[in-house]
Amino acid sequence: MTALRMRARDFLTDDQLAEVRERATWKGAALIAHAWALIIGAVALVAWLPNPVTYVLAVAIIGSRQLGLAILMHDGAHGCLSADERTNLALSQWFCAYPLFAETRSYRRYHLQHHARTQQEDDPDLVLSAPFPITKLSYRRKFIRDITGQTGYQQRKAQLLNALGPKDWSWRQRAAHFWQMLGPQCAVNAIMFAALAGAGVWWAYPLLWLVPLLTWMMVITRIRNIAEHAVVPDSNDPLRNTRTTHANFLERLFIAPYYVNYHLEHHLLFYVPCYNLPKVHRLLSASRYAGRMEVQPNYAAVLRLATARPNREDRPGQLVNSARRARAGAEVDANQTAGGF
Repeated sequence: MTALRMRARDFLTDDQLAEVRERATWKGAALIAHAWALIIGAVALVAWLPNPVTYVLAVAIIGSRQLGLAILMHDGAHGCLSADERTNLALSQWFCAYPLFAETRSYRRYHLQHHARTQQEDDPDLVLSAPFPITKLSYRRKFIRDITGQTGYQQRKAQLLNALGPKDWSWRQRAAHFWQMLGPQCAVNAIMFAALAGAGVWWAYPLLWLVPLLTWMMVITRIRNIAEHAVVPDSNDPLRNTRTTHANFLERLFIAPYYVNYHLEHHLLFYVPCYNLPKVHRLLSASRYAGRMEVQPNYAAVLRLATARPNREDRPGQLVNSARRARAGAEVDANQTAGGF
């Protein structure tokens, strides 16, 4: 089945479109600088006042900014960080993607298929939304795998094995392939480690970069995936096959940075920079389409929808099957939490 299409001029005037489409390099760079400033500030807080409370707070803040960098890489994949493509790609790659062991161009090729075929059978991100709704117990198991690093470990393990290439290759072939797949990413992370070591806080790289990357970022990436397309009312209506979720200050700080919650608006106008999406939302909310838009008041409301399937008592033999699914689930989750936006 083919999804309905809407033209931008169906709901915005030419002047409004020109305004929301405008890309300012300084604004994109400022959001990137904001993300790194919060990351550096969280590291400094733990170095200055080391205790369990500041550490947990720092992990949550850094994990949310790591997701923020992924969001800004995503903006770069849409050419929205700068009107100049070279500047756009440089900002996206070196300051957003590479620190996260990601790559903008390969992500762009995959991601544009999602925009072209949203919630259709050939949508590459359909696996992220199709299983929902699930039970609260099922979500609890996923949350535990995410927060304990199991999901992140499986995701990075698969990425590393892919970068190493087939075992029957020569070491020269494998080394060349590894550099092509993960070379710049490893170089940037080595620079980050050296900078922290030079500042006398080498421990911050494993404890305050890798731990958030493998734990809290996985938790909120799953929540973000759920909010964007899970349990939507109509897979064939562009106003109802994706969702905007209102976010308060704490949700924006810890779960949904840099306007990622305005996902419906992004799908309608994927060439609009993230910082202009709130304006698109206001324009749509004042239009004749407001009643059709799929909007939820907060992330708690979305999770209630996504976990609405009733829990059932385990039947004989089901506990064994559940244990097997739990072992295999981390590998599945690694694929599920890698996509989206």
